Amino acid sequence: MEEDESLNSSYWAAGVAKGDSGGGSFRDNDSDTSANPGEMLANDVPKGEANTTSWTEFVLVGLLYHKAPTVFLGMNLLMFLIALIGNTLLLILIRIDSGLQTPMYFFLSQLAFMDLCQVLSIVPQTIVNFATQKYNISLYACVTQIFIILVLGGAECLILATMSYDRYVAICRPLQYPVLMRRKICYILSAGVWFWSSVQALTCSLYVLPLPYCKSNVIKHNMCDYPALVQLSCSDNSAFENTVYIGDFLVFLIPVSVILASYIAILLQVSRARSSERSHKALGTCLSHLCVVGLFYGACMWTYMTPVSSYSAQKSMINTVFYTIVPATMNPFIYSLRNRDVSTALRKLFAKCTLRT
Repeated sequence: MEEDESLNSSYWAAGVAKGDSGGGSFRDNDSDTSANPGEMLANDVPKGEANTTSWTEFVLVGLLYHKAPTVFLGMNLLMFLIALIGNTLLLILIRIDSGLQTPMYFFLSQLAFMDLCQVLSIVPQTIVNFATQKYNISLYACVTQIFIILVLGGAECLILATMSYDRYVAICRPLQYPVLMRRKICYILSAGVWFWSSVQALTCSLYVLPLPYCKSNVIKHNMCDYPALVQLSCSDNSAFENTVYIGDFLVFLIPVSVILASYIAILLQVSRARSSERSHKALGTCLSHLCVVGLFYGACMWTYMTPVSSYSAQKSMINTVFYTIVPATMNPFIYSLRNRDVSTALRKLFAKCTLRT
């Protein structure tokens, strides 16, 4: 009884008092509370009601478990600023330059928009939580964040495959490109990307919303993730896990197959050309694209295609950086800013700005 009373009156070691946590109460059943200061959580639930109460508020304590949270946040903030500037600039260039009104840049603008929204939905909240030392989040806000992350992540998986198909048609079937990639087809492909990712995200979000959360309300992550919520649920979710696994298979492995097939066909086509300079340039471009794609898909599959029983929120917090912030930082440079057309448009924009000043 003395140990329970000491836990009930404890404060967050990070400076979050029981009265400052937004009125919620917090409990971590999965580990020894004496092992880490971040686990000293207030618990106002009566002993007899602990197993019947469903939590409506959660605590994102991932940063409290990190060995160097300031360094982690500093790196995220730096990449966030680069991604913010790079993707915003790319969207502006594609919007105002008439020479960039092609299918390739239409899909690139979609990718830049997804990357921009990804970083905006994660990094600012994480920094504010750390600065204010308040890590609580309501169930509805948590589910909303899950929906946004899944929509954008799923859409990026599919848009990368669409972009690789666009490059395949442009290089291997140049005479048919105006027909196969006309504006109507581009709009249909884009609508299909957003529709399928929205269905997948909505399915996961609506499922986790009404679940009973009676195990704990502590998430060892810096953002909400649906496998973490499923882990905290006290209901049988095996049927849902199998269904989601099939959906993840379609979202991840089919686009990966399309990307690999497209780039292999491109490399074979270029290798037949007599120009060694062109072959080396195409090889370098393909390898740089595949590196970013491999990093993105690898981190996504590592997080979402592993069984929920073996899911680790702490490891997922690191993986999240590699499929959200890192690709958003690198994509503008790898896909666009190295491109001659984008460089020309950028010089024109700077020239106009200089003349006006």
